[in-house]
Amino acid sequence: MAGAKRVAARRGAWICFADECGQTLRPLKASTWAPRGITPIVVVTAAGNVRVSVAGLVCYRPGERSRLVYRTMTHRGRKGEPKGFREHDFARLLDAADQQLQAPIVLIWDGLNAHKSARMRTLIAARPWLRVYQLPSYAPELTPVEKIWSAMKRSLANLPARNAGTLAAAVKNRLKKMQYRHGLIDAYLTGTGLSPPAPT
Repeated sequence: MAGAKRVAARRGAWICFADECGQTLRPLKASTWAPRGITPIVVVTAAGNVRVSVAGLVCYRPGERSRLVYRTMTHRGRKGEPKGFREHDFARLLDAADQQLQAPIVLIWDGLNAHKSARMRTLIAARPWLRVYQLPSYAPELTPVEKIWSAMKRSLANLPARNAGTLAAAVKNRLKKMQYRHGLIDAYLTGTGLSPPAPT
């Protein structure tokens, strides 16, 4: 992590943490309000293999507001349909971040197979503005993106989404709200034990 910070400072780069998550039609259960003696019942549709996958980047640079960049993919259980993000999908996400941030990127992510495959290494090498560092094995506490996913899933608790479209819209709605709460994104970084970059 220290090496990534030094490289980012030297190159004037953004430090971007990346991660993925998924949400199905079966929401988290959470406490809620109801008249005394009347137990609320939330009817959900958990049938099928519907899943909304999300890949996101939480981005920091001194003197800039923090950013959340993400893409979603909806899997409706159809034959041959990808169930999650592949190398070219990650590359498109990184290209979108490059367009938004307009500066070099130091990327920090985990050891997912698609992150370290030969194809991904080729895609990374073709992007001179990108430097990549891998997190230690199973270290979710070191990435603020995990806290984004946790908050998103809590906000979807008890949500009776009936189909893929409704679920995808709800996921995007929650993430879009977080995009505009820059102090919240900084707080998630601080929650990892790290600190947002100090303004220069």
